[in-house]
Amino acid sequence: MPDKTSPFGALAGLRVIDLTRVLGGPYCTQILADHGATVIKVEPPQGDETRDWGPPFHEDDASYYVGVNRNKRSIGLDLSVEAGREVLLRLLEDADMVIENYKTGTMERWGLGYEEVLSQRFPELIHARISGYGADGPMGGFPGYDAIVQAMSGWFSVNGGGDKVPTRVGIAMVDMGTGLYTTVALLMAVQERHRSGRGQYIDMTLYDCAVSLMHPHVSNYYLSGGKVPGITGNQHSNLAPYDKLPTKTVDIFIGAGNNRAFLRLCTELGRPELADDPRFKTNTDRIQHIPELRDELIALMAGRDGEDLCERLLSAGVPAGPVLDTGQVMNSDLTKHRNMAAKLDWYEGAGIPIKFSRTPGDIRMTPPKFGVHGRDVLAEAGFGDDEIEELATAGVLVEQRRKV
Repeated sequence: MPDKTSPFGALAGLRVIDLTRVLGGPYCTQILADHGATVIKVEPPQGDETRDWGPPFHEDDASYYVGVNRNKRSIGLDLSVEAGREVLLRLLEDADMVIENYKTGTMERWGLGYEEVLSQRFPELIHARISGYGADGPMGGFPGYDAIVQAMSGWFSVNGGGDKVPTRVGIAMVDMGTGLYTTVALLMAVQERHRSGRGQYIDMTLYDCAVSLMHPHVSNYYLSGGKVPGITGNQHSNLAPYDKLPTKTVDIFIGAGNNRAFLRLCTELGRPELADDPRFKTNTDRIQHIPELRDELIALMAGRDGEDLCERLLSAGVPAGPVLDTGQVMNSDLTKHRNMAAKLDWYEGAGIPIKFSRTPGDIRMTPPKFGVHGRDVLAEAGFGDDEIEELATAGVLVEQRRKV
């Protein structure tokens, strides 16, 4: 069996079989891989569909795929046939965890259900499933998509501009948030396994994660006696001033969320007496007079250089920053200083946000082409050359993507 030691990262030695595709699952497994886990990406014969979600592309792989699949090894495997499932079971013999986001019931239909098969055969295995709404209940078994779950979990109802039109959040944060939660859950299960010696099943849904991220709106709803939160645009339902405001050169965002910071803001803008105005004296006062406060601040900022003002405010202890686009962000001095613009050979992307002092994460491999590691993965799992060739000839080991 393969050597599970690795010189890289906090998760060196952890072996992951990744049956996921699209975003939530691959984002989770990329986090694990960035920190040293050995991640085997098992792709269906058609490949992860996000390979086609472009332009832009790099050698026929779309940026959508490239962005969440570094540091992994890819094998194409046809799990719809019994021989493919037997191969998967052999790969699981040395695995710590398996993660999948198939349609609910698929693993059970294939004879790979956790309770009936996997937990009996591999008692230390941790099995995480990501689905839209779970296996049962009012939406059990239905597929989940980021924007639809945003709509159903209330995100649209609190997100939008000045026109108050409910709007999708422009980042797929339901998917990515679920990926983050799943990462946390897997590592919790690993920690618990140190005590019990047993694996377990983890039921993750997009819907649950989306509802849990509805802060502070859920708390506001309950503590206000059932008042339904609405759209506040760039403003905050609980703090003021907390808003995007125009300057002479660039829009900036200011978050002066307490009385001390508000006084410093007024002082830097040359109007310290504004902090004693009865309309703006406390945060509660300011929340009740947001339009008037906004008008006052806009007038005071109209002739200012926005980036210079941000620096002055930050130096005075007032949180502030310019509104930047993606290109400006990825080329900024801050992004480069924090090593958040990553590059390896042809690959460029976001860096690793978790900064360990002793066991830092590392980008060791570019996102893999489809099935490029298939034969090596099988050889490491104990398959002989003839056996591998037979699987390839039979189409169980898939080395070229099958077009739908």
